[in-house]
Amino acid sequence: MDEVKVVVAHSERATLRVGDVFLKVDADQARIDVEVEAMSLAPVPTPEVLWRKPPVLAIAALPGTVLGRLGEPSTGSSAAWAAAGAAIRKLHEAPLPPWAGRRRRSPDELVAELDGECELLVTNGVLPADLVTRNRQVAEAALRPWTPAFTHGDLQIGHVFVDGDEVTGIIDWSEAGRGDALFDLATLTLGHEEHLYDVIAGYGTDVDLDVIHAWWSLRSLLGVRWLVEHDFDPFAPGCEVDVLKSRM
Repeated sequence: MDEVKVVVAHSERATLRVGDVFLKVDADQARIDVEVEAMSLAPVPTPEVLWRKPPVLAIAALPGTVLGRLGEPSTGSSAAWAAAGAAIRKLHEAPLPPWAGRRRRSPDELVAELDGECELLVTNGVLPADLVTRNRQVAEAALRPWTPAFTHGDLQIGHVFVDGDEVTGIIDWSEAGRGDALFDLATLTLGHEEHLYDVIAGYGTDVDLDVIHAWWSLRSLLGVRWLVEHDFDPFAPGCEVDVLKSRM
């Protein structure tokens, strides 16, 4: 019998691996609907959907290994990072999906969310006030109008699979929708600043580095409390709090 491995589990959803099959359990069917449709539309390699029986989605495992993990040195080559950048550019140039996206649809919404979160981080003693204040300043560059693109929406390094220097697939599309292309690039390189220029080289066009840095700060500020409350550790070396400290 194949071993059952818990890939990730928290109060919102869980993912299990059984042999070559991933089972995603999610009580939010709208999130699963987005994931399935996004994978069917995205012009990049994605996992094969094997079957679906709410609240479970079964998808096939991808060949290769993840590009890396937050808080750990990446095992991916510079060429693999560049290939990831090229795949992301292809996604961003695709026709927009017919839905707006589940979160963060406008700069105004982001401002309200960010300011409220910064206040809670300081008031509750989660992070020092000077660290929050500095990163709120850095984050300002991301709070501007952008031209919507087909974005993954949660393009963490662990969601990109490579085999050698080739991207074999991208997983976890539940946050996909119309968004800021630079948010995807920033999410991929969060905590791996040393590979930012590899990604940009593969992406093939100039990007505003101040906006990338801003999204690093913004995503980290918005994520710290959620991560703590869901039994993840943003204070681990190389993770979100270290990303915030790097902007000081």
